[in-house]
Amino acid sequence: MLIDLFRHLRQGQVPVSVRELLDLIAALEQRLATLDVNEFYMLTRACMVKDEKYYDRFDRAFGQYFAGLQAQGDITDALIPSHWLESDFLKQLSEEERAQIEALGGLDKLLDTLKQRLEEQKERHAGGNKWVGTGGTSPFGHSGYNPEGIRIGGESKHKRAVKVWEKRQFRNLDDSIELGTRNIKVALRKLRKFARTGAADQLDLDDTIRSTARNAGLLDLKMVPERHNAAKVLLFLDVGGSMDPFIRTCEELFSAARTEFKHLEYFYFHNCVYEKVWRDNRRRYDEAIPTLDVLHTYGRDYRVIFVGDAAMSPYELIDRYGSVEHMNEEPGQLWLQRILDTWDKVIWLNPSSERYWNYTQSTQMIRQLVDNHMYPLTLEGIEAGIRYLSR
Repeated sequence: MLIDLFRHLRQGQVPVSVRELLDLIAALEQRLATLDVNEFYMLTRACMVKDEKYYDRFDRAFGQYFAGLQAQGDITDALIPSHWLESDFLKQLSEEERAQIEALGGLDKLLDTLKQRLEEQKERHAGGNKWVGTGGTSPFGHSGYNPEGIRIGGESKHKRAVKVWEKRQFRNLDDSIELGTRNIKVALRKLRKFARTGAADQLDLDDTIRSTARNAGLLDLKMVPERHNAAKVLLFLDVGGSMDPFIRTCEELFSAARTEFKHLEYFYFHNCVYEKVWRDNRRRYDEAIPTLDVLHTYGRDYRVIFVGDAAMSPYELIDRYGSVEHMNEEPGQLWLQRILDTWDKVIWLNPSSERYWNYTQSTQMIRQLVDNHMYPLTLEGIEAGIRYLSR
């Protein structure tokens, strides 16, 4: 098994050698990991990965190799028995049946109803329209259909949940991606504001020639600091959920931005910015950064770029407790407005096809918030957005 895993990591472009494999074997012989996939994952990563920039590649390769072996270990297990949510019953609905299902009447009503269901329910249910379970048309559970429900466990099928009850793990974007094209870099370079700062360690040839000529031919060297792009950029990246299909495109943009901008600060969020953002998806629950700190740290000369599909439940933008993941005290659009009030130049790059924007209410709302400065995450869209930021 370890040999196959080793080969799988190599195929996933994780630079592992036989030395790391031998280290892992020795560690397992010393029983440093028991029959627990989380312990084995941590031990394998510690032995096989020598540079943290390869963590994302390792996670992808490890996850593909051990597909299906996921440790839950979150609040769902404590409150809802796992056998209630086993997907052994998937009710097939006709279009007419789906059209007949009505929402419960808003987020507050939905949360109150879930609380009541958990107090009353005593056993597992499948295929019904009321209890927490699987299949059917109940707003609570997974693997069924409801136009406005709370998904508990399972996997997203219809992208209709207004809240997701699970501890979700996202991965960081890889900034070492080798771009298939240099066009993204070329587009970003239009936001360049050159300056020379730091130690004078480069030869200024023109000034040296002039000074030497004035000095009767006696060589007079003139040095200048390195010339670099002084543009300042805040990059906010949506990760997880509906953004998963766009990971590669976002990694290319992220990688290009890290190369082109000396003054780049980046933060992750999910769906919408709320009271906290984070820099590391692996530690987002432990090392979150208050959004107010971001607002008060970076000057008004920064340019702001959001990257996300802007597709979410409208509750996430307009309601208290509307976040799909946590109980936010203030609605998402309030935090977006604070960012717009702090920095003059803000754009939103949307990786989803522009022809679908008008079909998603939240996309239209965010587009209006950013004063129509939402651009498709294409070369033309990036160039248009950068032209606006560079004015």
